[in-house]
Parts: sequence; structure tokens; C-alpha cells
Amino acid sequence: MDTFLFRTPIQLGKSKLAINHQTSVMFLGSCFAEHMAKKMDEVKFPILLNPFGILYNPISIAQSIDHMLETKYFEERHLVHHNGLYHSFDHHSTFSKLSAQESLDHINQSLKEGSAFIQNTNYLIITFGTAFVFEQFQTGQIVANCHKFPNSDFKRYRLSIDAIVAKWQVVLKKLLAVNPNVQIIFSVSPVRHIRDGLVENQKSKATLLLAIDALSQQFPFVSYFPSYEIVLDDLRDYRFYGEDLIHPNSQSIQYIWHHFQQYFCEPVTIDLCKKIQKIVKATQHKAFHPQSKKHQFFLVKQLELVISLEKQFPFLDFIKEKNIFRNALI
Repeated sequence: MDTFLFRTPIQLGKSKLAINHQTSVMFLGSCFAEHMAKKMDEVKFPILLNPFGILYNPISIAQSIDHMLETKYFEERHLVHHNGLYHSFDHHSTFSKLSAQESLDHINQSLKEGSAFIQNTNYLIITFGTAFVFEQFQTGQIVANCHKFPNSDFKRYRLSIDAIVAKWQVVLKKLLAVNPNVQIIFSVSPVRHIRDGLVENQKSKATLLLAIDALSQQFPFVSYFPSYEIVLDDLRDYRFYGEDLIHPNSQSIQYIWHHFQQYFCEPVTIDLCKKIQKIVKATQHKAFHPQSKKHQFFLVKQLELVISLEKQFPFLDFIKEKNIFRNALI
């Protein structure tokens, strides 16, 4: 051989979908969804992230969509009190508060925003983390978070492919009735749930992948983005994970973001992202001599770039960046 191949780079081609700065995107699911949402938010895509907080299993994510589609507001009877905090079994612990009213205010305000957003969003990007669920013995409810209640309160098991598909068939039909133009993009988180053991983690991920495949074959508006395969089969090296060997590191996330852009965005959108990123990075610049002519000239040039971009793309909001540059001028 003339060359040695040490990797199997993923070949994605180009999606028929086109995400740009005038299309809205809602992200739901695991902490990996948060990474991708933050990447999009940094370059000013209109997004909404996890109105119920980080969710890992397909049933809890589906239930959150049900709540948003029907705007089912929460009441104090839906909360539980444990370890000095009020919790919701449908929400991540970031919604847990010292008082019931504080928790409900946070929950229902986020629900209100999510309900309004999901009815009109162009894209819904959903990341499944695990097929394992905790079902509360007392209620039979599959919970989004156990909130450190005793393990004896729950039955833990792996969902079947059929159970995931059946739940999502109902939810997707409801969603389509409310928002007939929505496009669904599923992904599976590359975060490894090794507390289950390596074998069980792979069975869990395989269950998620096969369920998504079944749904994408049934619904034309459902597609799949291979974030899991990019990390596990393309990068395929522990140097792309954090010190815990579980979560992908920043380099890995950046690599997936690159492929996401190449797959879903047109060249003009990618170019605009680069210009926005340069401006955002300029706001983070710490000058050794902020009053120097050189730095003051730098600030003026940045303001000119921002104003130029605003004229070309009036749908972009640069208020924060303009204030930073203007406040630094003397």
C-alpha cells in the first residue's frame, strides 16, 4: 500500500434539510443535546434548549413533548418533597427548589416557553441517552430523574424497541397535527453509561438506534444524525474523551459540530457562522492596554463589522456585542 489508513472517517454527504439562521430549532434530550445547542446559540441560531432540563430516556422525552403540546401546567400535587427540596419526577434537578412555589414558577414558565416554541419550530433535534428507565413502584410512572430517592422505590429495566416505537408513534402524530411543517432529527448520545457495564451500555445504545431506525422508516419527516457513530467509529480513541473516559471532550464536540454544519447547512450559512464566531471571540479579547490607540482602533473596527453584518442580515441580534465594544471605547 502507498498509504496507511488508521481511521474510518464518516462520509455523510449532504442532507436534504437546510438549517439556517432563519429556521428555529428546539433541542431535547441528554447532555449531548446541550453541547450542540450551545454551539448553535454561540453563532446566533434561534434555538430553545430542554424546557424540562436534561432528559435521558425516550419515554421521559416523549412525555415532555406531550406536556408542551397540551400545555399541561404543573400544580403542587405534582411535586414531591425530599432532602429539603421540592422536585418534579418529570424534570431535571435544576428545577428542584427550596419552596414549592419557586419550583412551580420555574417549571411552568419554562413549559410556557416550550409550548409556544414547539408549535412553530422548524426543527426538533432529539438526543436519546439510554434505554434504561426507572419506574416508580407506587405510581407506575417512568421518571425523568430519581432525585436521590431510594433505589428501592423504583423498578429499573431496559425498554424494548417496540415500547419506544409505540410511544413515539403517538407523540409524532400529535406533533405533526400541531406543527405540520416540523422536521425531526434524532441522534444517540455518544456518552457512555458504563455504570451499567460495557455490554449493557451497548445493548442500550443498540435499542435506541433500532427504535430510531424504525421510526425514520415510518415517518417521512423523521431523520437521523450519527453523532454516536462519529465518536465511536470515526474518532474511536480515548483521547477524544474527558478524564472520566465517559463524556466526549471539547475537541470531539467540535468535530461533531463541524460535521453537523457540513451536513445540514449551506455554504453561505457556514460562512456566516464563521463571521459571527470571530465577532463573539473578539468580545472575549482581554487587552493588556485597553486605552491604547491600537486597542481602540480594534474596537471601532469590530463595531463596523457588526453594523455591516446587521445590514446584511437584519434578523441577527448583536445588541450584546455592540454594548461590549461601545462600553470599552473612550
